[in-house]
Amino acid sequence: MIDTIKNQLQKMNISYDQIINLRSKDGVHLYNIQSSNKGYVLKYFENIEFRREIKNYLILQDLDVLTIPLIAYTDEAILMEDISFSDDMRLAVKEDMDNPNICASLGKWYRTLHNKGKEYIKLNGDGMYMETDCITYENIQMIKQKTNTADNFVWKVIEEKLDFLKELIDKAEKTLTYNDFYYTNMAVSKEYGAFMFDYNLLGKGYVASDIKNVTLQLGEEAKKAFLKSYGKYDDKEILMHEVAGSLVGLCFACQRETFPEWGYEELESINNGTLMKSINKL
Repeated sequence: MIDTIKNQLQKMNISYDQIINLRSKDGVHLYNIQSSNKGYVLKYFENIEFRREIKNYLILQDLDVLTIPLIAYTDEAILMEDISFSDDMRLAVKEDMDNPNICASLGKWYRTLHNKGKEYIKLNGDGMYMETDCITYENIQMIKQKTNTADNFVWKVIEEKLDFLKELIDKAEKTLTYNDFYYTNMAVSKEYGAFMFDYNLLGKGYVASDIKNVTLQLGEEAKKAFLKSYGKYDDKEILMHEVAGSLVGLCFACQRETFPEWGYEELESINNGTLMKSINKL
């Protein structure tokens, strides 16, 4: 792999003193590149499907949405500024999710992403990754089997309302959605505030999915600050997302070799009747 990374750096015309592997997972390899007194992070996508992130960085740059500065790229890798060398930026810490000022600035970042994303999707959205595409009859059967919940009455209701749910999703206004909020994917700029990076799951979606994804993980005051800063959105989308979001989460969890910890909350929504209540509100 190290020869591959050297080849990518050569294509980018980047000289280096040291290459350090930071992480390799699911065919995505992260390297620290040290060059004189500069530092870079190179992300190499061995997994062809995940190379969509390269285009996603370029999309956000073109739309003037704040990202970690992109230094260079090939069709297989991106080279970014290492923000540990930055005077302006830092990686977020868990406590930032309880900080109203930081989360207010994050609300502005999401508003910018969604506002600019709406026009982009109108012109370029065909064929773009969309989380809710996984909501199919076949995947419902897969979830039932893998979670051993096939006897739960909620699945009969879901199957009866599946076409209606998909109609609601189709009718919802589409934009660019981040889809992967957690503090480990967040950076904080002294000048511009908080913003997200790592765009593998960036895609086409509806506003409420991001709103819900973020606010579920914020402290109460931080949540209020985020929502106030973000501004208005369609409350009806939240009702739709209570169902669609749970099904997407269960689908992704069931596709893992080992059922992840975060999937158990969605699984509990089947067993405690929460998912049924959400469906009945549609």
